[in-house]
Amino acid sequence: MGIKKINKLLVANRGEIAIRIFRAATELQIRTVAIFTYEDRYSLHRYKADESYQIGKNDEPLKPYLNVEEVVLLAKRVGADAIHPGYGFLSENVKLAELCRKENIIFIGPKPEVMVKLGDKIEAKKIAENANVPIIRGEEIHNDDETTIFKKAKKIGYPIMLKAASGGGGRGMRIVRGKNDLIRNYQDAKGEAEKAFNDGTIFIEKYIDSPKHIEVQILADEYGNIVHLYERDCSVQRRFQKVIEVAPCQNISKETKEKLYKYALDITRSVGYNNAGTVEFLVDSDENIFFIEVNPRIQVEHTITEEITGIDIVRSQIQIARGFALSDPQIHLVSQEDVKCSGFAIQCRITTEDPKNNFTPDYGTIIARRMANGYGIRIDAGSIYTGYKISPFFDSMLIKVSSHGRTLKGTCRRMIRALKEFRVRGVKTNIKFLENVISHQQFQEGNVSVNFIDQNPSLFEFKKGRDRGTKSLRFIGDVIVNGNPDVKRIDPTKVFPEQILPDYDRYGDYPKGTKDRLNELGRDGFIDWVKSNKKIMYTDTTFRDAHQSLLATRLRTVDMMKVAEGYAKNCPQLFSMATWGGATFDVCMRFLKEDPWLRLEMLRAAMPNVLTQMLIRSSNAVGYTSYPDNLVEEFIEESGKRGMDVFRIFDSLNWFESMKTSIKAVNERTEGLAEACICYTGEVLNKNEKKYTLNYYLDLAKRLEDSGAHMIAIKDMAGLLKPYSANKLITELKKSIDLPIHLHTHDTSGLQVATYLQAMEANVDIIDVAISSMSGLTSQPNFNSVATMFDGHPRSERLNMDKLNEYANYWEATREYYYPFESELKASTSEVFDHEIPGGQYSNLKPQARALGLEDKFSTIKKNYQEVNELFGNIVKVTPSSKVVGDMAMYLTANDYTAADVLEKSESMAFPESVINFFKGDLGQPYQGFPKDVQKIILKNIKPYTNRPNAHLSPIDFDTELPKFRRKFPLKSEKKDFISYKLYPKVFKDYYDHFDLFDDVSNIPTKAFFYGIESGEEILIEFESGKVIIVELIYLTKANDEGKRTVFFKLNGQTRAVEIKDKTVKVTKKQHVKASETNHIGAPLQGKLVGLKVKKGDLVTADQPLFVLEAMKMESSVLSPIAGRVKRVHLAEGTMVDQNDMVVELE
Repeated sequence: MGIKKINKLLVANRGEIAIRIFRAATELQIRTVAIFTYEDRYSLHRYKADESYQIGKNDEPLKPYLNVEEVVLLAKRVGADAIHPGYGFLSENVKLAELCRKENIIFIGPKPEVMVKLGDKIEAKKIAENANVPIIRGEEIHNDDETTIFKKAKKIGYPIMLKAASGGGGRGMRIVRGKNDLIRNYQDAKGEAEKAFNDGTIFIEKYIDSPKHIEVQILADEYGNIVHLYERDCSVQRRFQKVIEVAPCQNISKETKEKLYKYALDITRSVGYNNAGTVEFLVDSDENIFFIEVNPRIQVEHTITEEITGIDIVRSQIQIARGFALSDPQIHLVSQEDVKCSGFAIQCRITTEDPKNNFTPDYGTIIARRMANGYGIRIDAGSIYTGYKISPFFDSMLIKVSSHGRTLKGTCRRMIRALKEFRVRGVKTNIKFLENVISHQQFQEGNVSVNFIDQNPSLFEFKKGRDRGTKSLRFIGDVIVNGNPDVKRIDPTKVFPEQILPDYDRYGDYPKGTKDRLNELGRDGFIDWVKSNKKIMYTDTTFRDAHQSLLATRLRTVDMMKVAEGYAKNCPQLFSMATWGGATFDVCMRFLKEDPWLRLEMLRAAMPNVLTQMLIRSSNAVGYTSYPDNLVEEFIEESGKRGMDVFRIFDSLNWFESMKTSIKAVNERTEGLAEACICYTGEVLNKNEKKYTLNYYLDLAKRLEDSGAHMIAIKDMAGLLKPYSANKLITELKKSIDLPIHLHTHDTSGLQVATYLQAMEANVDIIDVAISSMSGLTSQPNFNSVATMFDGHPRSERLNMDKLNEYANYWEATREYYYPFESELKASTSEVFDHEIPGGQYSNLKPQARALGLEDKFSTIKKNYQEVNELFGNIVKVTPSSKVVGDMAMYLTANDYTAADVLEKSESMAFPESVINFFKGDLGQPYQGFPKDVQKIILKNIKPYTNRPNAHLSPIDFDTELPKFRRKFPLKSEKKDFISYKLYPKVFKDYYDHFDLFDDVSNIPTKAFFYGIESGEEILIEFESGKVIIVELIYLTKANDEGKRTVFFKLNGQTRAVEIKDKTVKVTKKQHVKASETNHIGAPLQGKLVGLKVKKGDLVTADQPLFVLEAMKMESSVLSPIAGRVKRVHLAEGTMVDQNDMVVELE
C-alpha cells in the first residue's frame, strides 16, 4: 500500500475537537476546511481553519452536522482529500465512511467494515464473546411493541440499562429500575438516539451497580500492527457522560490491567481494526471485567493519554489514514515496548451547567473569561471569548483542561490550581464542582466508581462564585440607564468637589483610647475612671445620628471608611463613636443595600482604640415594633460579638419595664456598657409642669441605676432641654445617682451650645457632638466650635483642632454627594418648643408630606402634630412613638380633620394602623396611662393590654428556624443575617435579592452609586484589602426590541459589556407567558420545543409526558407534576423557548 497525499482536510465537526484536528493537520502542512451551521457562525473553529463553509439552512442549527451527503458533497466541491469526523456527530456513522470510500476521499478512522462490526453495540458484544472477553448480557429491541419490551426487560432483570445501539457520549442512555418507568425512558432514549445518530435502535442490558469505567486506548495501522496506549479511568460521570478522566488508573491491580490490555487487543485484532479507537470496560469491586463497547473514533479524553505517553493521537490518526505503518518514523511505534507511561494526567470538562440544579445546561453570553495556564497544564478550548453566545443546541462543554504530573496527588494539586485560575462570566459553569471532586480524598486515592457523584452529595456544597466585577458593572449600568430608585431629583449642573483625606500615620500604632481602657479596667473599673475623670468627653455622632438627622440616614459605609482609621488615630481622646443602630440598621438594607453588620465590623476594625456606640430601642431593638425577648437578647449578644461597646438603651415612652430586658442582656451576654436613657420632654423648670417633673426624671434614673445600668443618658431628641434646665437636671441627677451622665441633644432650636455650656458647669461627663460640617439644625451641636468654646476651661479636653477642621472639610465635600437627601430645614426654629417634633423626624417630615401631596400644608401638619400630642396625653415622643403622632398628624391633615374631630366624628374615621397598635399597647404603656376616652374611640372593639407587648410573643426557635433560613438564603446564612431577617423580613428579602443580583455594592464610590458615571470617567472599586478594580464607562447603545441596552465598560483595561433593561422603553417584541402557578408547566431550560404529547382537552396523569425539549444535543420529556385536564397548549412545535416559558396549562 502506498502513502496517500492529503492536501486538504475537511473536519466534519465543530468546537474544540475541530480546532484540535486543524492544529495537527497544520503541523503536517495540510490545508484545513471547517464546516458550520448558521447557528454556529460565530464559533471559533470557523476562523481557525484555512477555509470555512456554512452547511444547511439558516433555520437548521444542528441537523446539517449529521447530513452525510451534504458533508461529502462539500468536501468534493472544495477539493478536500480527506474527512476527519472528530467525536460525536458522524464519527461512528458507517454511511459516511462508505461514501468517502466511494468518492475516493480518505476517511480518517476505521474502515467501514470495522465500523459495521464494532460500531453497533450488539454486534460488538458478539465479537467480544468470540474473542473470549466477558460481556454483560443484553438484548436488542427491534420494534416498539410494549409487551415485547416488558418481556425482554423481565428476562434480563431490573435494574437494566437502555442504550443507543449506534453511538455513545451518554446519548440515548437511561437506567430503569422498575417496570413503571420502562416505556417512558425507552421512548426518550429512542428519540434522543434518532436525533444524535439517525438511528433509534435500542438494546437492553443488565445494569452493574457501582463499577469503575475503564477504557483502553488503542492505535492500529493498515498492516495489522496494533498497540495499546494504556488505560483511562472514566468513572466520574453524570448522566452517563464523563466529567473527569484520569490516566492511568491508580488502584486496579497490574494483573487486571494486563487483562484489560489483552482483551482490548484481542477484540480489535479479531476484526482487523485500523486507526485510533477505544475499548471500554466495566470493572466491579472484585475486579471482574465486563466488556461494554468499542468506540471507533477519537475520544474527548484522548488528551490525557497523549500527556502520559507523549504520543500525538490525532496526528497519528492522519498518518495512519495516509498509509504509514506504526513503525514508520512518522509515528515511531515499532512495538508495544515503545509506548511508555509517564506519571499521571487528569482531564476536566468545564461545562456551562449548573451542578446544583441537576446539571441543567445554562446559556447566555460570555461577558468575560480568564484562562488558566502554566507548567503541566494543557487547554483545549472551542469558542470561549467575550461576546460569544452559548447556544442551547450544542454540547455544554466549553473547555477541556488537562494537568500532568509525576504523582496523582501532585497532578490533582496542579489541576486545582488551574481551576481556581479560571474565570468565566455570563454563564454558570461546573468549575466549583470540579474543584470539589479533584479535592476529594477518594478521588485523589483513585477510589471512585461510576456512582461517585451520586454517593457524595458534599460535592455539591460550594459557595456560588461572587463575580463581583461583573455584578458591580451590572449595578452601575442599571444606575446609568434607569437611575438609582432612591434618588428622586438630579441636578445636571451639580459639580462634586474632591474629597480630600486628612493625613495620618498609616503604619503606626493606634494611640490609646477608651476601648483600650475598657479592656484593661473592665466595666466597673472603667466607669470609676469616667466618674473620676475631670475632663469633658465627647461622643461623635457624625457616623450615625448626624446624617440620620440631616441626610435621611443615607451616609454610606465607603465614605465613613475613608476617614475612620485616620480619625481614630488623630482623635483618640473621643469617648465614643456613634456608629450604629437606630434607623441606620433599617436604611442600610432598605435603601443603601448594605449589610449593617458588615458596617459595624468594618468600623470596629478601623477604629479599634475608641468605643463604638449604638442606639437600641429596648423591646423594639432596632425596629419599629416589639419582638420576642430572646430575639432582642440574641441581637444584643451578636452586636457585642461584632464590635459594639456602648449600648444606648431607651424606650420610646420612657417605660422602665421595657428597658430591663435589654439592660440585663448587655450585662450578661456582652462585655459592653449599658447606657440607659431618660428621654427628655416638657420643661423641668416650669412650675406648671405636672407630668414630666424633675422628680419624674430623678425617679426614673434611680430605677435604671438599680436595674444594672452603667451610665445614664439624657436623650433630648427634640432639642427641648434649655440651658438652665440642663444645669438643674444634671445637678440633681448627680446628687441622686452615682453613674456618669451622658447628654444627647439636637440643635433644632439653636440653643443647644448654651445648653452644653450649662451642662458643663453642672459636671456632665459626656456630651454628643457632630463634626462642624455635619452639625446644627436637627443634628447635634458643632464639635469643632464646642471644643473651641471650652478651650481654657479647667475641664477642657486637648484636641487636635487643625485635624478636626480638616475632617470638617472632608465631610463638607462629602455632603455634596448626598444633596438629594438634604433636610429642607434652612434655619433653627423656636417652634420646636411648641410641637416638640424630634430632630430626625422633623428633617424627614417635609419629604413625607410631599410624597402624600401635602407639602403646601406643612404648617398645618406641625400644628396637628402638637394637637395630636395633647390628644394622646402628652406622651414622650421618640421613634417609634413619635411616628405614631406623626402618622396621626398626617392623617388629620390629609382628610381635613382636626384633633377635636376625633372626639366628635370618630365613627367615619379609619385610623392609621400605627395609632391603633399604639393604643392597644404594642409600644408599651405611657407614663400616667392612655387617655381612656381617646383609647376607646381609637380601638373601638379591640381590647388593649397593659403588660409588656413582648410577653404576648412566642420566643424564636433558633434551633428549628435557623437551618430553614440557611436553606432559603444560602448567600446570607449566618446567625446575624437570620436576626436581620426576623427584625425586617421583607426588607431583608429585598436586600438579599439585590445582593444576589449585584453582590455587595457598599464598595462602589458614592457618586457612581447614586448617579452612575459619565463616558470616559474612571473609578476605583475596592472589594477588599489588595483587591481593587478599575472601571471606565465607554458608551451605551440604544434599546433593542426587548427594551435592553448594552453598556460597554473597561474593567481593568479590558472591554466588558452588560445588558440592562431600560424600564422607560415599552417592549414591542412578543413575549411568551411565564409559568407562575402549579398548573402552569413551563420549559425547564432554554431550547427548542420538538414534540407535543398532549392537546387541549386531554386528561393527563401525574408524571405523564407533556412535551419534549431539545437542548444541548439532548432530548428531554417534561412530565406533568399533577393530574388534570389540558386547558391550553400555549406554544407550537418548533418554537424556541426560554427557561420557564409556559408550554402547557392544566385545569
